[in-house]
Amino acid sequence: MSPESRLASLNVELPPAPKPVAVYKPVVVTGNLAYVSGHGPLRVDKSLITGVVGRDLDLDAGKLAARQVGLAILATLRAHFGSLDRVKRIIKVLGMVNSAPDFYDHPKVINGCSELFAEVWGPDHGIGARSAVGMGPLPGNIAVEIEAIFEVEG
Repeated sequence: MSPESRLASLNVELPPAPKPVAVYKPVVVTGNLAYVSGHGPLRVDKSLITGVVGRDLDLDAGKLAARQVGLAILATLRAHFGSLDRVKRIIKVLGMVNSAPDFYDHPKVINGCSELFAEVWGPDHGIGARSAVGMGPLPGNIAVEIEAIFEVEG
């Protein structure tokens, strides 16, 4: 099953591909690698999920925010390549959680994105290397920011 088919089977709606809000490109491709700039939890209505995980949002809400970031990344990849089928696999994810000082479950939050990628590309190609860290604050008080590296067709 192709990534586009798997995404369709999840019955989710991608948000619009976010536009840069500063001086950067959403995706830079070199060779067969696509570097995706940091994305926030953009919803279909263009609003963002905000708040500090461990204070304003609980673990489950943080995990849902990370999944929403994953959907925004998918929207950017589709807009850039025309189809997710041109993306072979995830290589690396860096997940940053806007967290309270006493919140320590950053990896569980970022699982929201990692699980989505595993659903789209399968367990062999949808799970890559990963870091999950707590930060504070994140731009615009977004709950989660994630950047990623993907292998793409040449």
